[in-house]
Amino acid sequence: MKSMIETGQMRQLEANRCPVCTWPGARPLLEMRGVPICCNVLWPSRAEALQAPVGDIRLRYCADCGHIFNAAFDPGLMSYTEEYENSLHFSARFQSYAHWLAEHLVGTHDIRGRTVIDIGCGKGDFLATICATGDNRGYGFDRSYSGESATHRKDLDLTFVREFYSEQYAAIAADLICCRHVLEHLADPIVLVEQVRTAAGRGRDAIAYFEVPNGLYTLRDLGIWDLIYEHCSYFSPASLEYLFRNNGFLVLEILDLYEGQYIGIACRRATAGAHAGGAHAAAEDAAGHAAAFAARFRRKVKEWQARLDLLRWQGRRTVVWGGGSKGVTFLNLLTSPLIEFMVDINPRKLGKYVAGTGQQVIAPEQLVDYRPDVVIVMNPVYRDEIREKLDTLGLSPELLTA
Repeated sequence: MKSMIETGQMRQLEANRCPVCTWPGARPLLEMRGVPICCNVLWPSRAEALQAPVGDIRLRYCADCGHIFNAAFDPGLMSYTEEYENSLHFSARFQSYAHWLAEHLVGTHDIRGRTVIDIGCGKGDFLATICATGDNRGYGFDRSYSGESATHRKDLDLTFVREFYSEQYAAIAADLICCRHVLEHLADPIVLVEQVRTAAGRGRDAIAYFEVPNGLYTLRDLGIWDLIYEHCSYFSPASLEYLFRNNGFLVLEILDLYEGQYIGIACRRATAGAHAGGAHAAAEDAAGHAAAFAARFRRKVKEWQARLDLLRWQGRRTVVWGGGSKGVTFLNLLTSPLIEFMVDINPRKLGKYVAGTGQQVIAPEQLVDYRPDVVIVMNPVYRDEIREKLDTLGLSPELLTA
């Protein structure tokens, strides 16, 4: 029987072991306690939102491959049901990006008249876009899929499975296997990468395309509102490349996307004996930012708290625009009875309440009666779109970008 000391050492070793390169020496980066388990689940009442389940984040940084992960993550706490809502496709800016990405993948990798699998397809919006772009047939897998979207063309050949993708569906031979914003939710991302490698080699030499939030953006550009419990991994370009090269893939391209907030990687199954390679030299890019991150994080939170306190003292009506994870993290990290509402254009979020803090989500049109003095824009990508919408409503509040 192991001694208590040995058991403690093993637990510490596992807590510090990188899920990408398995190096056991990842070091502490930052701790956040009592954050909502699911930012992308809103609640039917304020009382329920205030009692939303919470968990802790203990970020570790791996200097070997440049990866960041939450050592306190418990996958057993996660539940991806139809109530999980993180679609961005109601934004014209995001739709433009999705169409560009679909055209890029179709054109670069000749995905025309082919079969596409989308793992973690959400409501199926991107799968519908890439099938329409290349006249493809599509299979989407997601437990949170909630039925046919009114935005999908009726003539598209789409099949949705309300389950996680697994070997059970190995008979579907695809030409493109797409997996966007899923890897960051997995405690052991290697398992899914190996499954996709097996599927990609099943007779068609399929292209695999993965997309994740850019952890380097979080470190370098202080995108701290992206830190959420749902994301147990924060990939840098280096750690994402390492993950695929060292698990049997030949990397074709790495894309810097959405003004640096996302990373995309396109690859195909490597031939036997292909050189995997070690950690990319770009891992060094994250090292300096990681060293100063905790202090910069605390300073940014303190500065925003002071700003909200001043707005409250001035009596200026203030709302947050952006009902996704950024907005939820912002409200949970800061104390502000000043903010009554969160604004979002996704109709599936309206009338619900923010986990942990209880603000109600309202539509932009409701601001006509509320008449805010200040709108806090959670993502700078949408600033122009938000200003244009406010102009159409006859409103001219001050815009602050978080």
